[in-house]
Amino acid sequence: MPQSLRLVLGSLLVLAGLALIAVAVLGARSRLRRNAWLGVRTETTLSSHAAFVIGNRAAAAPAGAAGAVAVAGGAVLLSGADGVLGWVVLAVAVVGTLGLAGVAGVVGDRAATSVPPPAFAPSGCSGTCAGCDLVAGCRDTAAGVPSGAEQG
Repeated sequence: MPQSLRLVLGSLLVLAGLALIAVAVLGARSRLRRNAWLGVRTETTLSSHAAFVIGNRAAAAPAGAAGAVAVAGGAVLLSGADGVLGWVVLAVAVVGTLGLAGVAGVVGDRAATSVPPPAFAPSGCSGTCAGCDLVAGCRDTAAGVPSGAEQG
């Protein structure tokens, strides 16, 4: 493996590993906020704040392990693993990192399913404003009376 390629790939592995470790630590401490890029981002975990926190807390251990594998692989590449050993270390580090990150996603998603779905306001007529009941279909727009009321 050429030295320049080894240095670039080793640096990328170390950076990706440090990012995974940071996300794992924030997730374990329930400090990771819902965002567009970091954490376990599935339909289940994004359904509520509580589901996101629980999912990322559960995924912290495998995500941290994925980060550790990436950092270790990158460090070995940066320290001078060359030739076939460099390619083997790269392959093991990439497969291990992606595998453990996938496990983190599955674990986080399954943990988030234990959180009950958020309660939404009941649909239909709430009678709080003049326009809301028209939108919700509570009042017949032609007659100007609520749809459930009888005309007499």
